[in-house]
Amino acid sequence: MTTTSDTRFLLGGDLPVARMGFGAMRLPARGWEGPANDPETAVKVLRRAVDLGVNHIDTAWFYFHEDIAANDLIRKALHPYADDLVIAAKVGPGRNPDGSWMDPADARRLREDVHRSLRELGRDHLDLVYLRLLPSQLAANPMAELFGALAELRDEGLIRHLGISNVTTAHLDEALRIAPVAAVQNMYAVAHRPEPAVLDVCTERGIAYVPFFSLDPLGRPEPVDTLARIAARHDASTAQVKLAWLLAQSPAVLPIPGTSSVAHLEENIAAAGLRLDDEALAELNALTDDPIDEE
Repeated sequence: MTTTSDTRFLLGGDLPVARMGFGAMRLPARGWEGPANDPETAVKVLRRAVDLGVNHIDTAWFYFHEDIAANDLIRKALHPYADDLVIAAKVGPGRNPDGSWMDPADARRLREDVHRSLRELGRDHLDLVYLRLLPSQLAANPMAELFGALAELRDEGLIRHLGISNVTTAHLDEALRIAPVAAVQNMYAVAHRPEPAVLDVCTERGIAYVPFFSLDPLGRPEPVDTLARIAARHDASTAQVKLAWLLAQSPAVLPIPGTSSVAHLEENIAAAGLRLDDEALAELNALTDDPIDEE
């Protein structure tokens, strides 16, 4: 194995982060409806992640289940924060206390959500804030209003860098006309690669590309036999193969695999040291990059 664990990416041109990060969505519960995870174990996972060199944590105020919230767990585990710890937050969608999804967010609520994230995390600024775009949001509010609201908070010093999530190249171009974009967060996995051109643009422009649902692409069919064969040849797990493949796609790719298990965390972080051979990469790259028919 050739290790890539020490590889860094300059997020926004000034924040060095290890390329293997951590996503906090699964800390409160296994899914939106539960069951709940053990908060003390979640705290151990976060602390172990930092021990292993992770300094890029992705979270959102709407990552919660009942009274267990990812932001609260992060603050409990890691506050006071290390100087090099980068915490990325998302705004856009929102959930009511009962877990149901709110109506599309407007500029006013985006500002409120940023302030809420600051309070919950115990910070005076956020390193990176993503505007997560949903079709319903853009139907109700123009990009200039939504991304512009975050740009104003950036000018006020409450946000260091801006990102967008769930986007096309047209969305990215529109956002860039409003303010600099430091990161894009889109779904991207071996078995499902919607909007692959976005990764190309990010690589060309030095924008971080942060894939989500890379280990479990929303239940979509996966090439199980292919992954198992490559994993056996590399003495690795299939999850490690998926993560190593992601890292090989572009130096701008920053995976954020999430878990509520210390053992799975350690397995995921170890994937940063896995180098897939050319045959494996060619085989995985040749898999369809077209969105899977969902009908």
